[in-house]
Amino acid sequence: MAAETLHAETPATDLRLPRDGDQARARLAALLDTGTLVEVGSQRHHDATGFGLERKRPDGDGVVAGTGSIAGRAVNVYAQDRSVLGGSLGEAHADKIARVVQGAVRGGVPVVGINDSGGARIQEGVAALDGYGRVFAGNVAASGRVPQIAVLLGPCAGGASYSPALMDFVIMSDEATMFLTGPRVVKAVTGEDVSARDLGGPEVHTQRSGVAHFHVPDDAAAFTLVRDLLSHLPQSADEKPPVVAPEPPKDVDLATLVPADDRQPYDVRDVIAGIVDGGRLLEVQAGWCRNLVIGLARVDGHTVGVVANQANWLAGTLDGTASEKGARFVRFCDAFGIPLLVLVDVPGFLPGSSQEVGGVIRKGAKLLHAFTNATVPRVSVVLRKAFGGAYIVMNSRSIGADAVLAWPGAELAVMGAEGAADVIFRRQLDAEPERRDELVAGYRADAMQVELAARRGSVDEVIDPADTPRAVRALFASLHGARRPGFVHDNLPQ
Repeated sequence: MAAETLHAETPATDLRLPRDGDQARARLAALLDTGTLVEVGSQRHHDATGFGLERKRPDGDGVVAGTGSIAGRAVNVYAQDRSVLGGSLGEAHADKIARVVQGAVRGGVPVVGINDSGGARIQEGVAALDGYGRVFAGNVAASGRVPQIAVLLGPCAGGASYSPALMDFVIMSDEATMFLTGPRVVKAVTGEDVSARDLGGPEVHTQRSGVAHFHVPDDAAAFTLVRDLLSHLPQSADEKPPVVAPEPPKDVDLATLVPADDRQPYDVRDVIAGIVDGGRLLEVQAGWCRNLVIGLARVDGHTVGVVANQANWLAGTLDGTASEKGARFVRFCDAFGIPLLVLVDVPGFLPGSSQEVGGVIRKGAKLLHAFTNATVPRVSVVLRKAFGGAYIVMNSRSIGADAVLAWPGAELAVMGAEGAADVIFRRQLDAEPERRDELVAGYRADAMQVELAARRGSVDEVIDPADTPRAVRALFASLHGARRPGFVHDNLPQ
């Protein structure tokens, strides 16, 4: 672990921050309902000696921990304070965080952690590393039992970065950075000269690595997002998600949003807006792997998780990265009893040697496993096409979808008509290449039409696009009793 790297590079005090240790309390006051914070361990301090530590024993040990409420619902919280010992994590600091996480599991309440730390307290040596281990063990024990949200408002380096990675959602402000090894060590070992932001800033982790789920400009935006997230989530796996007053979806003409030409792109988020309450989708990992859209919304006042192929990015194909993105989200929703709405318009898996070498089979199997294993209500709508293995993986009836609807004109097949014709009619095309259009059209009519899938039960009903919101509401209403609250599985990082 290289947690000490950033600690060595970051001053113990930052003149932009208060010097009285109240940075963390001010942030928690902004996050929580007014006056609800109850601290635990505010008099705790380390007992380490050597390297001058015996002269620096501030109460609280650089982290504020306790409980409070958000929108009247209990939540356990902690916030590191970089103005106290650089926010560095030592044994006492770690014990306070671990206690908050353990208490959340026992009490069945979410955890929100605010990270702003110089890393491991190198003066405490292995005791600091063992402290990180206890925090990680707490995160793993809480996984799938209570929602965990990490808010990064400053540096998070070395071993510290594993705690957010084990949590369900990671929010990074514009001032945040996260990496295993700091810029100075990177330069010393590899010769690469890179800034902290280019190494592990919010753009890196929300657009390229997928480690973080949200990038927000500042503290205030981060806390607003936390409240929005929690409003969609249950207190724990033992409770159902909250229900709010239903709203009509956005007033759009669904039939005109999706072009009939399956090569023409469109934004699937416009379709989602025409189905879910208020047209609102809290999109998760919006900047990463944009060929798959995932997020939280509501249908008839009830929280749903949305998984949708995005036709305007890589034509909506699935690849290895999209499969991992979707798989963890599906597992999260299943862990916390959130039904799944799946919008399908997928031409297949992205072909190519880079995908095969990159493990697309292994990664695609993660999404297949996640959907097949999910016990929450699952409703799919085929908007335009569903081909090949991707048809199966995207919550087909064959892997346990509760209902599959399709729009008129949708096509379901092993592959697109052009590719299929090249295989089936190879000899005819060699002899009569001028018949290609005729043979392609014949295959499309004989083997791909949605009515064929409906007749054999692969599609439950072909519906008018305008009737989609009503049909989805009715199906989910009929499935409200399909899942009993309780721990199902953890939310293993993909």
